[in-house]
Amino acid sequence: MDGSALEHADAACLVVDLSDPECLEQVTAVCARLSEKKIILTGHWPDLALPRGSAIPLSAGQKDHEVRDDDFSDPFRIHLPTLLIANKSDLDPDPGDVKALEELLGLRFPALGTSTETGQGLDALGATLFRGLGIVRVYTKAPGRPADWGRPFAVRRGATVLDIARLVHKDLAQTLKFARIWGSVQFDGQQVGPDHPVADRDIVELHAQ
Repeated sequence: MDGSALEHADAACLVVDLSDPECLEQVTAVCARLSEKKIILTGHWPDLALPRGSAIPLSAGQKDHEVRDDDFSDPFRIHLPTLLIANKSDLDPDPGDVKALEELLGLRFPALGTSTETGQGLDALGATLFRGLGIVRVYTKAPGRPADWGRPFAVRRGATVLDIARLVHKDLAQTLKFARIWGSVQFDGQQVGPDHPVADRDIVELHAQ
């Protein structure tokens, strides 16, 4: 397994087939191999509420007593927020299977049941990742025109109107005077400055000097 593809990743999805009797061994092998590459899968998502009892982030495949201090002090070690995806949920596995797997491996991952056969749970996958990574979608509109709903800008939570202007065009960012915003502000079309933070599904109308 080549871990180089994960070096620049923001997160990881650990897909497991709970109906496979070798599931436990496979997950253990994946976690061990990634650990050799200094890539640690963790259940800590800064912007995602974890299930009850999973507030303490653990490295995948490690028990409480196996988490080492150098896992967190090594500057070359990568910690990836990880979502556990239990696939083939259409086969109606035992609801306790995911919990049992987590207990056996010492995992503390948010879990999502999916089925590629029926599509169950797949619609929640993107939304969960966006929420966990703190990604917000911002739509833009030209004055006097409707919003462009087909092309949102994806930015991290905390981004500002000025950041959106930079994504639209660097010259616009240099001449930006103010913006009007719909969505998260007190009233629709409220005028805000360049430093105003944007929120998910905001509509921003940029005005240059």
